Amino acid sequence: MDITENLGFARLDHDRAKRKGAVETVFCQGKTAEQVAVIFERFAEHDGCAFGTRASIEQYRAVLERVPAAQYNALGRVIFLNREKIVRRGKVAIVTGGTADLPVAEEAALSAEFFGAETVRFTDVGIAGIHRLLAVIDDIRKCNVIIAIAGMEGALPSVVAGLVDKPVIAVPTSVGYGASFQGLAPLLTMLNSCAEGITVVNIDNGFGAGYSAAQINRLICENSTQREETL
Repeated sequence: MDITENLGFARLDHDRAKRKGAVETVFCQGKTAEQVAVIFERFAEHDGCAFGTRASIEQYRAVLERVPAAQYNALGRVIFLNREKIVRRGKVAIVTGGTADLPVAEEAALSAEFFGAETVRFTDVGIAGIHRLLAVIDDIRKCNVIIAIAGMEGALPSVVAGLVDKPVIAVPTSVGYGASFQGLAPLLTMLNSCAEGITVVNIDNGFGAGYSAAQINRLICENSTQREETL
């Protein structure tokens, strides 16, 4: 039976870690600072950990009053708490087209790390200077999953997917001039890619990419362990 806690303004799912292998994530945007603080306090008391995305510094300050151990990453806009050390296995590559994509990339990286993966960041390797990507492609290939993040025309994931034999999660960002339509142009580019092995998440959805990458990475690591045990 699911274990839920009714706060009036939210119903917390304390059973999610057992069902899905990961605790419920708090989407902080649109919530008041007090609501976020209460939610984090209850997750901290019941689960010992909590993860919140799209969080403001004001929300974090409210959380900190109730949960002093909580941490905040301003670039990724993430609040997180883990009272037990996370054992990370496997590697997820975070590949960004440009520096302007870093807020989405950091959200993706922090999400993947919170849910059990190591991350390796490859920043500003967009195809406007493709030699930058080719210079690090061998290191990218060593990772189990690749998150490719780009705005503008969004071609980076297609190029990366054509060079690797690993699953690629494409993240379009809202970075770009007028005709990029706040990320719609790169989204359509990624959805229409002819390169195999690409999965596309929504515009600026670093969390969705990081969570999915962590799940795929976990399955790869578990499969590798099972093979080793049978040898």
